[in-house]
Amino acid sequence: MGSIPAVRTIMSVLSADNLHLWRGELHVLRGLSLRIDPGACLQVTGANGVGKSSLLRALCGLLPLEEGQVSWRGQDVHRDRAAYHRELAYLGHGTGLKAELSASENLQFSAGLRRALGAQQIAAALERVGMGEQSTRLARQMSAGQQRRVALARVLLCDCALWILDEPTANLDGRGQGLFAQLLQDHLQAGGLALIATHQALNLQGPHLNVLELS
Repeated sequence: MGSIPAVRTIMSVLSADNLHLWRGELHVLRGLSLRIDPGACLQVTGANGVGKSSLLRALCGLLPLEEGQVSWRGQDVHRDRAAYHRELAYLGHGTGLKAELSASENLQFSAGLRRALGAQQIAAALERVGMGEQSTRLARQMSAGQQRRVALARVLLCDCALWILDEPTANLDGRGQGLFAQLLQDHLQAGGLALIATHQALNLQGPHLNVLELS
């Protein structure tokens, strides 16, 4: 009898090759290439206006590229954009919260669009980001830091392999920044990967962090 062929698992790898992007008359990305493997985080740094947010949005498919290719699990993301987005959690500068909804209602509305969620899952996510006692507070009644924590709870609830986050620690105090570092550490240790634009130190333990400085 012949041997049973081994099952091949396509690794959760994000790669980009020769990216070119213009913003008006400004050539923002000039032949940029990158790769992020499971368990790794790429921190994007650089002065304001060099294209950090543009890079993140392009990798999410929110900005069209003039040239280059973005691949997920070895396949061009444009071949099956829906499948790519199912494994992607994106957080931009804004929190995306609806002012007249509570923390729980916001998560039920936004994360619930991605997958079925129960009240216990939402409560657990809010507890994990330190907002368990604020679950019924309206978003308009929250501080900017509290809104950011709820947005991070949404990232957790999406349960995605890939995080693409733009200044995720904005408006967070020292404890909030420490909390985010732990959330990120847990995500990477579980085999997830992350692309993060931030000026803040990420304080990761172990050889998980690479830095890309744009200029």
